[in-house]
Amino acid sequence: MAAILCCVSDRKALASPDTATLLSVMRRAIAAGIDWLQIREKDMPARALVALAREAVAAAQGSATRILINGRLDVAVAAGAGGVHLGSDALPLAEVAAWCAKNVSGFVPPTSALAPLSSAFLVGASCHSLAEAQAVEGDGAHYIFFGPVYSTPSKMQFGAPQGLVRLQEVCRAVRIPVLAIGGITLDNAHECLRAGAAGIAAIRLFQESEDLRKVVSELRGVS
Repeated sequence: MAAILCCVSDRKALASPDTATLLSVMRRAIAAGIDWLQIREKDMPARALVALAREAVAAAQGSATRILINGRLDVAVAAGAGGVHLGSDALPLAEVAAWCAKNVSGFVPPTSALAPLSSAFLVGASCHSLAEAQAVEGDGAHYIFFGPVYSTPSKMQFGAPQGLVRLQEVCRAVRIPVLAIGGITLDNAHECLRAGAAGIAAIRLFQESEDLRKVVSELRGVS
């Protein structure tokens, strides 16, 4: 199965940190064939975030890109997004999964095979230890972000890099897809995939790329 590539947004990391510039970056990512686009604008007011998410969802119509919303189930549902990503400070994953099972069209139970989830509403989580990964799998997560694998400014609050050995341990211990995150570059991405990661998630690798189509092709091993 091809690696899952997830572009995580951070408008404050852009040269022009405004919504218009962020939308332009998102459209480039969609056009480049990115699999998942996670809108991670934690400080954005709810109304503005819903409007941004709706524009991203509209831009992704007819493409293979899934829009995920970080931390805001209400925004994900209101915008018609393809899923919600939960961090350690978000709602309890088990409660979110239970609510989605009753109220969200397209939600299906997690499975070890990602293919049946291609059109489903996903619930994912960020994890920083093997114990956390096993816990959220048991709570009903469809996928996991694990990291930081390498050193990166955006993940310094989560401590020292986890490294490839711990990434491999997590990938072997859970059945759901694990995406490596934290300091991922073109030079080290394939190390993460060889360690068992189902894909990679990154901010700078995708947002700051001058040729995103080339980056996507290289990460998928296309010459």
